[in-house]
Amino acid sequence: MVGLSSVPKPTEYPDPETADHVTYNPSLDELREFSSHSETTTEYGAPAYVSEYRSRSADRTANAVDADFGADDVAVFENGLDWVRDAANDVVCVDRVVGRHSEASYVCRLYLPKEYGRIALSWAKLLEPAEGADPDFVTVQLPDATDEPKIRVHPETGVTTVLGSDYTGEAKKSFLRLFMLRTKEQGGLGLHAGSKRVTLDDEDGQREVGQLFLGLSGTGKSTLTSHGLWLDDPEGVEMIQDDVCALLPSGTVAGSEGSGLYIKTLGLDGDEQPELYDAATDESAVLENVAVDDDGTVHFDEPRYGRNARAVVRRDNLESSAEGIDLPSVDQVFFITRNPLMPPVARLSDEQAAVAFMLGESIETSAGDPSKAGESIRVVGTNPFIVGSEGEEGNRFRDLIAELDVECYVINTGAVGTDDPVDVGVEETVAILEGVARGSVEWERDDALDLTVPSEVPGIDVDRFRVPDRVEEFETAQSELRQERLAYLDQFDDLDDDIVDATY
Repeated sequence: MVGLSSVPKPTEYPDPETADHVTYNPSLDELREFSSHSETTTEYGAPAYVSEYRSRSADRTANAVDADFGADDVAVFENGLDWVRDAANDVVCVDRVVGRHSEASYVCRLYLPKEYGRIALSWAKLLEPAEGADPDFVTVQLPDATDEPKIRVHPETGVTTVLGSDYTGEAKKSFLRLFMLRTKEQGGLGLHAGSKRVTLDDEDGQREVGQLFLGLSGTGKSTLTSHGLWLDDPEGVEMIQDDVCALLPSGTVAGSEGSGLYIKTLGLDGDEQPELYDAATDESAVLENVAVDDDGTVHFDEPRYGRNARAVVRRDNLESSAEGIDLPSVDQVFFITRNPLMPPVARLSDEQAAVAFMLGESIETSAGDPSKAGESIRVVGTNPFIVGSEGEEGNRFRDLIAELDVECYVINTGAVGTDDPVDVGVEETVAILEGVARGSVEWERDDALDLTVPSEVPGIDVDRFRVPDRVEEFETAQSELRQERLAYLDQFDDLDDDIVDATY
């Protein structure tokens, strides 16, 4: 580890209010104007852009906690600081706030070249304006600084420098990564999760159920978080957060993004996802790598620029969006998977939930590694942005849900079985989520799966989804899966043995 003391602190960057070469907190219209040269205006009046990099450069990102930084790494930060200080550069600086909760709120400052105002435009629409406070986190993003991306994070100072990438997701996640880390440092846990509140009527009157959904980008997290479960007033659903939350020791789930959502748009359908579709076709949206013709016609079903097409949409254009971004308490956590050897839903013990957290089983998406999209993948906490020990995150998750008495489930939104598989459709998933929220699901122990599975779900023929019936040589496949999982968990030295022993 070389010279980390020389990594600049947020206070060492120029004061944007007094530096003549810095345009500080321009309006959204001005940010759009800065990138008008690269804009296509959609038929709805929204700006659309095409970036050179269309996903996060995860393999070119390192932080000073998990990597031994040398002189070249420190030079990345110094290059960013030198560029911001250089009066010959046209610099844009935008301040926003991540989080509203008193224990999870941070002022974030983004510096970038004026010609890339589109990045700041998208990012600024996700968050609420800062009120003149000094920054807690600083990111410098210089898309043209290098031929290949190089992203370095110094967690202690809260500084990130992004060289060589023009992808908006790099700016967004640079701040959310540190938001989650600070939560962990305070005894909580940052989660790559969506949150919602379900309001139900029963014999005792109205009650509220807080739910969290953990899943990799592109696996249905946004869809499940925003889905209204087809409930009729006075029952209903409010979407609280879409992407990153902070589970505090008190049980409150603090939100991060107060103004917008950064949604996947490929295949966005007005019939299946009406709220998200309407928001993405509003003039306030910002489209990124979406297929848009020269005349402004939008094609959400066409992967013209890859499969990670995105839109920033405003919360106030979502009817299901709550006014607040914090969930007072969480009752249920769902891990989203597409593993064909898993049932549509299973109820987990605290230790099994920690296993599900550590496994993070899903499929690779175009938001992570486009070259491997569709392949099976495991990511701890379905969270590629963990800083520090991943095993300790699993232990912390188990301790928090046990102390807070949170129910945990794994939910399969793909297909059940490898031979004569059956898809878990939207109707089945909604019935499961509603049944779990109401407490109307009947459960039984499935010794073959070593899991607690439903024996009855209102509105579903659960016998159609019995995993052993749809997998030839099931016992062999199940044994091999368990051994794979144990081998995977073996790499986490800090993970407690009782969690490993609960592997299903």
